[in-house]
Amino acid sequence: MLSPGHGKPRSELTGLAEELASRGYVVAAIDHTYESIATTFPDGRVTTCVTCEIEKTPEWWVGLVKSRARDVSFVLDRLTGPRAAWKGARLIDPSRIAMAGHSVGGAGTIPALLSDSRVRAGIDIDGTTDMAIPEGGLSRPFVFLGKPSTYTPGQGEAAAATWERDWERLTGWKRRLLLTGAEHLSFTDLGVLVDQLGLDASAGISGARAMAVTRAYVTAFLDRHLRRGHRPLLDRPSPGYPEIKHCAPESRTCR
Repeated sequence: MLSPGHGKPRSELTGLAEELASRGYVVAAIDHTYESIATTFPDGRVTTCVTCEIEKTPEWWVGLVKSRARDVSFVLDRLTGPRAAWKGARLIDPSRIAMAGHSVGGAGTIPALLSDSRVRAGIDIDGTTDMAIPEGGLSRPFVFLGKPSTYTPGQGEAAAATWERDWERLTGWKRRLLLTGAEHLSFTDLGVLVDQLGLDASAGISGARAMAVTRAYVTAFLDRHLRRGHRPLLDRPSPGYPEIKHCAPESRTCR
């Protein structure tokens, strides 16, 4: 399951979706109705981004990620229920489902994991976690993948503090990774498109390279926790991907 950022279409995650599909995963990317610039339905109806015009508060963002989690559960019901909407639904193993998202789509992985036991693992890509993990903790595998300018441990920004709060409440397998040189859009297709258009996104890494790194680490995580395959890429810094830093929030270090 893939979830895009607020105001963005699911197509911004096409590169990641194609990578996962090429490796045998069934990928469902969600256009969250009224949260995307335009969502087109099979009958030709088009909805716009109603939420883009709403004044945002911390409580509003919490409500939004809860809504994202409900969307994920609805789609899973339609894909794995007794009257599946997709003719290829038999290809889906309901015991091996994970969610990844970018920005608020990444933040939405936490309420999805908390509310739906079918989601076995989650990846938050550069998304501030507005909804905190309860004090009882979350034991399913989880990865934070973000940009250093916002999510370096101990940096003091409010966004980094949300990751540090939730890191302490992740009681299962977990990693906190930073992509050197990345900006917010670097993890999506937009980073590649910006480079092709010759626009300045202030990123210290090319869009194509950031996409390749994101693909590699998301795939390694899913292979490890959905296919039970050992992926040393997640255990230590890799000479093949020197841009990725493994962080230990407890000691406020990244290497």
